[in-house]
Amino acid sequence: MSDVKKDDTLKNTASLLSGERLLAAVQGTLIGTAKKPADICFTSVATDSRNVVSGSLFVPLIGENQDGHRYIPQGIEKGASLVFVCRENYKKDAALYEKMAADHSSVAFVTVENTLHALQAAAAAYVERFPNLIRCAVTGSSGKTTTKEIAVAVLSRKFKVISNKGNLNSETGLPLSVFEIRDEHELGLFEMGMNRKNEIGEIAAVLKPEYGIVTNIGTAHIGILGSRQAIAEEKKKVFTYVSEKGCAVIPAADDFADFLAEGVRGKIVRYGKDVKDSGICFIRDEGLDGTVFSVDGVEMRLGLPGTYNFINALGAVSLARELGVSPQEIKAGIESVKPLGARSHLIKDRLNILEDCYNANPDSMTKAVEFCADLAVSGKKIFVLGDMLELGQESESAHAKIGSLVAESDVDKVIFVGNEMKAACKAAEKIAGKIEYIASHDDEAMKTVAEKIRAFASDGDFVLLKASNGIGLNRLVPLLCDGQGVKK
Repeated sequence: MSDVKKDDTLKNTASLLSGERLLAAVQGTLIGTAKKPADICFTSVATDSRNVVSGSLFVPLIGENQDGHRYIPQGIEKGASLVFVCRENYKKDAALYEKMAADHSSVAFVTVENTLHALQAAAAAYVERFPNLIRCAVTGSSGKTTTKEIAVAVLSRKFKVISNKGNLNSETGLPLSVFEIRDEHELGLFEMGMNRKNEIGEIAAVLKPEYGIVTNIGTAHIGILGSRQAIAEEKKKVFTYVSEKGCAVIPAADDFADFLAEGVRGKIVRYGKDVKDSGICFIRDEGLDGTVFSVDGVEMRLGLPGTYNFINALGAVSLARELGVSPQEIKAGIESVKPLGARSHLIKDRLNILEDCYNANPDSMTKAVEFCADLAVSGKKIFVLGDMLELGQESESAHAKIGSLVAESDVDKVIFVGNEMKAACKAAEKIAGKIEYIASHDDEAMKTVAEKIRAFASDGDFVLLKASNGIGLNRLVPLLCDGQGVKK
């Protein structure tokens, strides 16, 4: 797009932030003398040049193996109206960036100390534009996205809700997500994840949530942080900005529940299956068809299978009750919930397949195995368990524990997939006649797994697929289905 056309397009468009506010937030400096703060206008934000559209702020990030500054020309070509430039990069080649600024009159170039931190600071300043927005966050070792989506389904019955799409919950994903807030939104509910120390602290500072939910303190990313205590310390940071008017929603049965509650200025709400006087009553477990429970006497059914999904729902319901959502509205929201992606998808075809392979860590893997082992099914039970990734030094022992659990479970056949699952296979040797091990997880390996299942299974048998997303067990679904499957 030519500079003239870009100018015409943005001339009458309100910028997400004024130039003055943006420069103050990111402590930025305009490159060149032709541009003034009043000339800055951007209507979207991208960290990937392929996602840039006309009017975008392009933020080139610097990673271990990649420097996004090399893609600035592509971002400009696609219509960027504003570009952040790391000061260190600018110092190394000031002439290059001065020439870019001179050659592209419709693009503002702003130097910042660190482009990631500038993205976060700009996002925090943008959130401040919406003082009446009810700000909520969800974090935890597992169940974050499910809890968020259940909460969105329920809260949307009362409020106009904005939330992050999918699991855009990281140091970059959360800031990009909050830039989607608009004047019509009444409540923002954002998932927060972490892959390093203080990531929750940084992104909590962007949103400053008044209400927060922690799903659990498990062992996801323990290879990075080293201990559950360190994980709890990070997850607890989601409550940093909870004021006396807000609340912290905490899983009552978690052994870190008291630690999470320490120092919280707002109300403490503990949730769980056996919490008394909560207004929430468990009625019955319907296996693969979900859980029936009541809220303040109103009966409803969550269609996602497993006690772990029911507990996730209780966190969402507890938040909703604090925000004044009625039992009837909660029921409507709960009963509208559908499985997400490859999470808790029940596929009824020749085989009954529970596809739960978007993510896996020792906690979620244990819960899935225990749930499926206890299922009352008419046919055989087959588990396909793939590697749990990002466990670091804990990986071998964590996989071995899963193998030991499987060895004590009610299952007819288990196929372990991936290098890390070798430890699980060894730990499950007592049921050697029921187990098989496939080290690879490429397409050929998936075909082999499918062939083994088809050779063993009969119509109506049950299959659990559980692994980290990187293993790609979801590729088994079309190989196992005859084309008539219905996802529930």
